[in-house]
Amino acid sequence: MFTRKVKSVLLMSTISWIHPQHLPLQINFPKQMGSVEEKIDLDFDEEIPFSSSPSARKVHNFDFETTHVLPPVNLVDSPLFKQIRIRPIRSIYIVLIRAKINILLPFGPLAILLHYVTGNHGWVFFFSLLGITPLAERLGYATEQLALYTGPTVGGLLNATFGNATEMIISIYALKNGMIRVVQQSLLGSILSNMLLVLGCAFFTGGIVHYKKVQVFNKAAAVVNSGLLLMAVMGILFPAVLHFTRSEVHFGKSELALSRFSSCIMLIAYASYLFFQLRFQHNLYSPIEEDGDNNENPDEEEEIELTQWEAISWLAVLTAWVSILSGYLVDAIQGASDSMNMPVAFISVILLPIVGNAAEHASAIMFAMKDKLDITLGVAIGSSTQISMFLIPFCVVVGWCMGIEMDLNFQLFETATLFITVLVVAFMLQEGTSNYFKGLMLILCYLIVAASFFVHVDPSNGDN
Repeated sequence: MFTRKVKSVLLMSTISWIHPQHLPLQINFPKQMGSVEEKIDLDFDEEIPFSSSPSARKVHNFDFETTHVLPPVNLVDSPLFKQIRIRPIRSIYIVLIRAKINILLPFGPLAILLHYVTGNHGWVFFFSLLGITPLAERLGYATEQLALYTGPTVGGLLNATFGNATEMIISIYALKNGMIRVVQQSLLGSILSNMLLVLGCAFFTGGIVHYKKVQVFNKAAAVVNSGLLLMAVMGILFPAVLHFTRSEVHFGKSELALSRFSSCIMLIAYASYLFFQLRFQHNLYSPIEEDGDNNENPDEEEEIELTQWEAISWLAVLTAWVSILSGYLVDAIQGASDSMNMPVAFISVILLPIVGNAAEHASAIMFAMKDKLDITLGVAIGSSTQISMFLIPFCVVVGWCMGIEMDLNFQLFETATLFITVLVVAFMLQEGTSNYFKGLMLILCYLIVAASFFVHVDPSNGDN
């Protein structure tokens, strides 16, 4: 009995010298020690001698078989706490710091400062243009991250929608200020930029990178988009023809009524197209050849870097900041035209769309270099389709609600430019193949369009 008591005291003394952090979660002693089956049960009310840990000073009903000894948890050093603490910093770094184009972000606040300090519209316009460029690209990145959670079909729709968020915000600001021609020309310029410059650069770079083979894409999807673009041209062409042939029943009124009616029809057609695409013909827009080089690196997919709610939050923040800068940009257009001796038509058709299409431009080239031309067409041609079939009619309906007489009469010069551009791109896409020469032709066509608008004089308000 005395020996057993000494063993128990020695055992407890040994345990007391062990720091609680070194103890396992559960201590189970074997029931068989030699040939004797015993259960150690200690009941001490006095302090255990030789104990250096305050937590081990008193032991009551200590049962080694059932008691769990939990080490103290340091919450500050725990991985979960570190993730909660570091995650916002990492998200800010990914969105606002890591991309090289973010070096242009400070130009946005600088434009606002110059607006109130100097009032120089030329510099305000230029710096606003530079400040919006990285925001448009970051909007595209946040949309792509959100699309990884929604699937390819909905993701493509989100990419086209938020990719055109910059154009939509600028158009609504200009519409509120009564700048109808700026709205019409900026939206027309976005269509021309997407179909000629963005698609041309994508075909050119993709053809150079993959010069040893002919790049192919889904011809069925290209035909559907070309048909929608031709329908949009028809809706824009008829009010202009009605105006310039002087064949209206009520001069000035019939043209506006026809534009509003055609806008409603175009919105219905675009909604039907979305329903057709999302519900019935989603296989029509899948890549045509999944074998070969496309499946050699299946792990070469987009990496998820933002959580779903982080992507949504960044979309809201970036859209709000684009809205603020767009107001200063629109207010400085006329002053910038006078100070730089540059036509407003050139600024609206060429300069503004290049900024608004920064996200589409980068995405289309990147996917073309990866030999994913179906996604490239979805970005470039899909964005043009959305602008022509949704954004332009939407602005007409919004102007109708605001009491602003915006119509689909884009004037003869702009309408003819759009019609010829759609025909050229439709002929380029009819074979379902791509190479660097087709891309070069589209880029050269865009240079001709840009030079034409540089020497183009917009009709006066009286003639308009």
